[in-house]
Amino acid sequence: MLLRSPRPSVLVAGFAAGLLLAPGASIAADLKPQTVEAWNRYVAATVARIDRELTSTEGFLVLDFQAGGRVDADRRALARGEILVDEMETRDADGDGIDVPDGSIQHWRGAVLIPGLSLDRLMAALESGDTIRGQQDVVDWRVLERGPRRLRTFIRIRRESVVTVTYDTEHEVVIAPAVDGRASSRSVATRIAEIEDPGAPNERARPPGDDRGFFWRLNAYWRYEETPDGVIAEVESLTLSRSIPLVVRPLVGVFVNRIARESVRSTLDGLRANLAREPAGR
Repeated sequence: MLLRSPRPSVLVAGFAAGLLLAPGASIAADLKPQTVEAWNRYVAATVARIDRELTSTEGFLVLDFQAGGRVDADRRALARGEILVDEMETRDADGDGIDVPDGSIQHWRGAVLIPGLSLDRLMAALESGDTIRGQQDVVDWRVLERGPRRLRTFIRIRRESVVTVTYDTEHEVVIAPAVDGRASSRSVATRIAEIEDPGAPNERARPPGDDRGFFWRLNAYWRYEETPDGVIAEVESLTLSRSIPLVVRPLVGVFVNRIARESVRSTLDGLRANLAREPAGR
């Protein structure tokens, strides 16, 4: 889960596209079966690749598997305190893009070095659920269930950009045990319901998938690697929202990508600000 940041978080980056479609943003956009099917195929292909990387002897972080000799340069950039953010795309077994009818998938990766942090301390924070506390767009949150390396959480989030949208969400968080200074976690939103008239006596939750289509699905896949200077935290964020009309796609797409990039960056910046400690001797 994510921490306080001065800009939109990964939790809400997914419906940035929809928010930029106003004044048509009030139009409902039903989540169709073919959209869900495409999302599931995209997620399955992404998870298969992630699982291969997590058990590979060639590396661990996504950045370790980059082509073009960027690995050493990116690790040096992280050591200098830079936050790395890149857009990603999962393709099918034939190398073709996965079409998502009536929907849009945002897929981004980011990484940051959290100086002075131990992996044990990070794992304790993850397992407590307290990493949700203080997040900018979180109106309310609580842990619904807690088990060994597993959480089910409730988060009410509110996003303001052209229009204001409030969602009640539930998330299943699974935390893999740390092995040889490395660990991972996965968060899958199991329920996302748009709230009408939030805070009013007559507030109600719209049926999931029968709403304005700003935020239909969210998965986040985290990796953590302990280094002599701290822990590198890396996240892949997958979100599903309504499709962007073709006529405005060239313009809106630029804003959506910028918002998504800054969302990942600010999430990682907030994570570092909340957990960083100066390494001994500095």
